[in-house]
This record gives sequence, structure tokens and C-alpha cells, in this order.
Amino acid sequence: MYIDFLLKIFKESIDRDAIIWKNKSYNYGWLDDNITKCQQLIDSHQLENGSVVALKGDFSPNSIALLLALIERSCIIVPLTNTSSKNENILFDIAQVEFVFRINQRDIISFESVFKQPENNYYKVIKKSKHPGLVLFTSGTSGAPKAAVHDFMVLLEKFKTRRHAFRTLNFLLFDHWGGLNTMFYILSNSGVVIATKDRNPENICRLIGAHQIELLPATPTFLNLMLLSGAYKNHDLNSLKIISYGTEPMPESTLKRLKMIFPNVKLLQTYGLIELGVMQSKSEKNDSLWVKVGGDGYETRVVDGLLEIKAKSAMLGYLNAPSPFTEDGWFKTGDEVLQKGDYIKILGRKSEIINVGGEKVYPQEVENVILDIDNVAEVAIYGEKNSIMGNIVCAKVRLVKDEDKKLFIARLKKYCREKLQNYKVPVKVKFVVEELYSKRFKKIRAEK
Repeated sequence: MYIDFLLKIFKESIDRDAIIWKNKSYNYGWLDDNITKCQQLIDSHQLENGSVVALKGDFSPNSIALLLALIERSCIIVPLTNTSSKNENILFDIAQVEFVFRINQRDIISFESVFKQPENNYYKVIKKSKHPGLVLFTSGTSGAPKAAVHDFMVLLEKFKTRRHAFRTLNFLLFDHWGGLNTMFYILSNSGVVIATKDRNPENICRLIGAHQIELLPATPTFLNLMLLSGAYKNHDLNSLKIISYGTEPMPESTLKRLKMIFPNVKLLQTYGLIELGVMQSKSEKNDSLWVKVGGDGYETRVVDGLLEIKAKSAMLGYLNAPSPFTEDGWFKTGDEVLQKGDYIKILGRKSEIINVGGEKVYPQEVENVILDIDNVAEVAIYGEKNSIMGNIVCAKVRLVKDEDKKLFIARLKKYCREKLQNYKVPVKVKFVVEELYSKRFKKIRAEK
């Protein structure tokens, strides 16, 4: 009933590849059959409509089939990855999870009951409508993760419009709308989902070459790592037609290098939020950070320099945080932007801006400069309290190879003073060996 439009497409494409996982192909006939088997599995555990079910997995064949079966059985689904085990109980408590399906690395499904009693008003709305629901967690890089509640039927509506199918790497994660959006786009256009657990640059480039992948949706952080590693030199990536990027601001230096290394690939900036879904976007030029966002079902406006969006696909609300909507239904994104006609340029999150003696410092601007310095692998700019200036600018830097720290700091500050106003130049530089990004390949700026 709820995924009839998808099942129709699957039956029309029965012999075509739907999923490639661990170098094995699964066609649409297999997917259709296994959705039915997963529905029988759900029924055997006597799950009712509106049951809150955590689904822990990745984009493996059974994870995909079980997700679609849970939608068809109108459950409220909480997708999680197997890397979220250390805070699993916290997430279960926030989402008021009743049941858990786990899919392991061999794609074997297991089940357990948690016995929470969901009492949230948003859940009551979904249950009353008899629709499937979806709960997505924010990354939580600036505090506890917030749980966004969606009516799944509203999110699925846009996939009923058929578009061009690409052979696509499902890079973004299973617990993030960016990853799920990619999966639904591919399947609703009878394309091929190429899935992998190993998201390091060498393996991603190997998969692109081995499976003639046409579309790579990724984060700027990952794309910078891919360029830095040189993995793109080791494999034939000529099949690539589009590299799309989003979830965080793109460094200008990374974008310029991408254009130089992949001159025939379209570079597409995307914009989406867990709370709203993914919007249609159009970059002004291949190497431009100016982008037009919106499309059917979305309206945008800028209020006091901050982007606000009204969306048909907006969440009902957070389970564990106040509403981020205005009284007339606009979502306050917290992103500071510049405007140029219909195009916007994202400067960064308002919450990450550093106030130095009354002057604004955008971390992304300083990071763009430092990434141009030789031997810098990653950099994260953050603020530190200061009794005189209010805050000072600090930098965490991961080097490509070891070098004299004092000489590097002198080189960094000299270069920054040539490119930036003095108050934007980092006062403190901290060297780190660990990666400066989360499991979602998004930059982590805040000090731990």
C-alpha cells in the first residue's frame, strides 16, 4: 500500500541489478521477494501498526528489504548504524524504541524486544494517520543528538516522479536522510545501489572503477581526504559523471582541486537537512559555491542573514528539543548566508561563529586559507574564551607528515596574515594525529 509505487517499478525491472554488495549482485526480483519475506518476519513477531522499531544496519540487501517491509507495515522506524553501539541505549531511550532488528556484517537478521512504551504526541499523530513514521538523529557534534520525527509518507511523495537513473555509490550513512534519500532515488528509478561498509578513499575509488559508478554523493571532508590520499590516481574513474557534495560547507581549495582533477565531471552542491529532507539544487558554476536551492514543495527566505525554509516534507518536530519552527511554519536552519539574486552562499553555522572583540570570524574562511598551506591534511577552527577579546581563534591541525612544529606555526601565521585580517589569524595552534571528522564524514570543530 505505502510502497506500491516502488513495488510496481521493481516488478517492471525484475531482471535488472538493484543492489551490489560485497561484489555480488541482487536483482529487483530478489528485492521484491525479500520484502515479502521480511513482512512475514515482522508478522511472526506480532508487531503492530505504529510500533517503534530500531533498524540497525547499513545498505546491505536485507537491511534495504527490511526497511521497505517496515514501511509497508506502517511501523515507526529508527534507522541506526552498527557504529552507534556505544550510545545505543541513549538513542533507544530518546526514541522510545520498542523492538530492534539488527543486521550483521553477514547480512543476517536478528530480533529483540526492548519494551519501551511510546507516549510522545508526534507518535500519536502518526499512529492516528496509520502512516509509517521515521525518526532521524542529528549528528550531535554540538551537543546531545536531537530526534526528528517524520511522517514517512510525506518524505516518499517526491520519489513518485520518475527521473534519470544512475549507477550510484550509497556513500552517506544508513542513519542519515542523505543516505536514505540517495537509496530511494536510485530504487525509484530502477538504478543500481552500490553499497559498502568500508568508506575509506582507496576502497571508494576501487568501487567506482570496478562497478562503473556514475554518481558519487559525498561530504566535502571525504572529498578532501580522497584528494589528499591520491587514491583517485590508482583507479579508472572515467565512469564518473557527477560528484555531489553537501551536509557541510565546501572549502574553496577543495572545490578548485576537484574541478582540476575531474574536469569532465559535474560538481553539484546539494542542500538538505534531517528536519526537512533534501531539496533540488543548482550550482551557479562547476567551481562555484553559489547555489540555488528549493524546488517543488520548498520555499526559502533570508531573515537577518539566516536561511529559513518552509517545506511540505518538514518533520513534525523533535522528540527531545523545542520546536525550531516560526509561528508561520518556517524552519530556522541556523545557516548564515549571502544572497546574489536567486543564489545563496553558505558562510557557516551561526552557532560556530567566533566573536573576537565584536568582530565575526567564520571558521570556514580561516580553514580555507590554512588548507592551502603545504603539508596540511586537515584543519578545524574553533573559539576559546579570552578575558580581553571575549574569544580568540584557535586551530587544530593534522599534518600529512611530521615537521618542526615551531617552524610550521610560524609559516601558518605568516601565510594567514597575508590573507586574513589580524583578528582572524589563529592565536593557538594545536597539533593532532586523530582525524577531525565524525563517522558521517563531517568536520568536528568543537574542542572535546
